[in-house]
Amino acid sequence: MELRTLRAFVEVVRQGGFSEAAKVVFTTQSAVSKAVRQLEDELGLPLLNRIGHRTTLTDAGEVVYRRALTILAGRDDLVAELAEMRGLSRGMLRLGLPPIGNDVLFAPLFAVFRSRYPGIEIKLVEQGAKRLEEMVLSGEVDLGASLLPVPEVFEWQSVRREPMHVLLPAGHSLGGRKTVPLAGLKDNPFILFESGFALNGVILGACHAAGFEPDIVARSSQINFIIELVAAGLGVGFLPRMIAEQRSRAGVGHALVIEPSMDWDMAWIWRRGGYLSHAARAWLDLARDRQSSKS
Repeated sequence: MELRTLRAFVEVVRQGGFSEAAKVVFTTQSAVSKAVRQLEDELGLPLLNRIGHRTTLTDAGEVVYRRALTILAGRDDLVAELAEMRGLSRGMLRLGLPPIGNDVLFAPLFAVFRSRYPGIEIKLVEQGAKRLEEMVLSGEVDLGASLLPVPEVFEWQSVRREPMHVLLPAGHSLGGRKTVPLAGLKDNPFILFESGFALNGVILGACHAAGFEPDIVARSSQINFIIELVAAGLGVGFLPRMIAEQRSRAGVGHALVIEPSMDWDMAWIWRRGGYLSHAARAWLDLARDRQSSKS
C-alpha cells in the first residue's frame, strides 16, 4: 500500500470526484482513477460506489478513509518533525478559527506572534467548530479552536469562558431585565447559527435540559445578520456575553441566560499524541501567557 494511492483516494472523497481530486494532487484524472483501482485491487474490496459522475463511499471505503486520514496525518507529522531537526523549515502555523469571536479573541495575538517569530508563515482557515475538529484530526490544520467539551482524541488548552446572552427585539416582554431564565423563552421563535457551529449544541442542549424543543425559524453563519433578524422581530438570538456587548445595536437588547447556565467555553485543540511543531507550541505558549496576564 503506497501513500500516493491513499492520498489520491482521500482527495477523491474530499473533493467529491476524480477530476476535482486530480487538480489537488497535481496529476491527471486517469492517474487518480488508476491509483484508486490499484488500492481496491490490493485490498480486495470496492471502496467507492460510482454513480455517473458522483462517488459515494462503501462500508469498506468508510473504514479505509478514516484510517487513511490517520496514516497521512502521521506522515505529515514525521516530515515536519524531521525538517525541524535538520533546520530546513522556516516554519508554518496552520490555524483553524471559528467565525464567532475571531476579532476579539485571536486578532490581538497575531501582531505579537508575528513580531516574535517573523520567519513563521501563518495560514488561516475559518470553519465551524465541528468541521475544524475534522481538520485537526486529518492534519489539515495544526491547531483548531473549538468549544469544550471535546472528544478524548483531542488535547486542549483553554482560551476563554463566557456566559450566554439572549438577544431580544425592542418591545419584548422580557426586555430591560438583566437575567432571563431559558424556560421563559420557550414560546419565542429561535434564530440559530448554521449547522456545524458548536454553539448550536450548547443552546439546544440547554433547551432540552430546560424541558422544551425550540421553534427554529432561521439560521445564519453571520452574527450581524442574526442581530438584524432579531431587530426585525423574527425571533430571539444568542451570543456569548463579550460578543453581545461588542455588537450592541439600537433596537436590540440582551440579557444573561440563567437556569440552566449556557457557557461558551472556547479552547485550542490538537490531536492527542500528535506532533506539535515549534510554531504551534510557540502559539500556545503565547496564548497561555496572554491569558495569564489578564486573569
